[in-house]
Amino acid sequence: MDDNHRRERADSPETTPARLTRRDVFTASAGAAALLGAAGLPVLATATPALASTGGGHGDRLRVEPLVPSRNRGIILFSVRDRISAAPDASGVPYGFERVLARLAEIGYKEVEFAGYNQSTEILGRQITPREIRRILDDNGLVANGTHTQINPDTFEQQMDIAEELGMRNIGTGGDPSGSSYRSDWDAAADTWNELGRRARARGLRLYTHNHDAAYSFLLDVGPPDANGRPTRSSGVRRLEYFFDKADPRYVFFEMDVFWAYVARFKHHTYIDKRGREQTDLFDPILTVAPRTTRFPLFHAKDGDKNPAVPNGHDMVPLGTGDINFQQFFQTIGEQSFHHANWEQDNAPGGAAIPGQSLDFAAVSYTNMSELTIYRS
Repeated sequence: MDDNHRRERADSPETTPARLTRRDVFTASAGAAALLGAAGLPVLATATPALASTGGGHGDRLRVEPLVPSRNRGIILFSVRDRISAAPDASGVPYGFERVLARLAEIGYKEVEFAGYNQSTEILGRQITPREIRRILDDNGLVANGTHTQINPDTFEQQMDIAEELGMRNIGTGGDPSGSSYRSDWDAAADTWNELGRRARARGLRLYTHNHDAAYSFLLDVGPPDANGRPTRSSGVRRLEYFFDKADPRYVFFEMDVFWAYVARFKHHTYIDKRGREQTDLFDPILTVAPRTTRFPLFHAKDGDKNPAVPNGHDMVPLGTGDINFQQFFQTIGEQSFHHANWEQDNAPGGAAIPGQSLDFAAVSYTNMSELTIYRS
């Protein structure tokens, strides 16, 4: 059995990775813990874990394990797009796929998620090919765990050909299945995605969609109609959560962008019900993932500092330097061996003034990702 097949079996939802054991609370929400417990899901225990041996041997004591296994630590190349696309220059900073991927592997990353397959034509005198990119991946011990491409029925076979060439397990997009506020449009999107997901599965791939905050805003699905006969108020159902139930779990998967999920928590917390009254419903990213955790093979581990003065309520920062509690997030959703975390920071590139910034941020973020740990008995 080759390494790729071993990885695919390890990533399969049918495999049962180790579940949570006792752990002290890491600034956990009491409300979230109660809801998780009521749903029969893993909960962070409130008691201090017993450190004493239970059987007289040192092996009975608690041990530390990474929350994101080293083989599952990745990066979406959008974070370092400035250096992927850079022409040869005198900065001394790596440029193009060959040099940038080598640097990422040196930092410690084992996986990459693509955000396009082009580099400067000044490097080779032409555009690089997917086969050449695959060779660079292999030479550096890297695995492609996904891509953000267009999910279009007319070009989907071609995109799957590229995904297979690069050795991907997942194929996805950076956009939402629909930008609409109405159920009928999400129903139509689900029909398309179910069919494309079926085609992807036939070729050994998983189809996934990546969220922005608007995906967790509320549907307009009740109340008096507008001039076009569309409903104007909400039952309190969020767009993507409606799609969860319409999309076939065998064929359609998800990549939560953790930053945008917490932006949704900040921005989308009230709606007008069918009687015209304002209702409050606080979005919880953890409680969104936990009941369906194996529908989320991928995550964007994107951090943010709380800043209520900006429209999104957070400023993007390197992983581990912001306010988002990734320790709590990854520990509570469980299935550590199944999930793949891709660091992303949209504003990592430093431009001509700081050409090495995105790769420097990649190094800081990898270190902080590797230091997320869990205690097991």
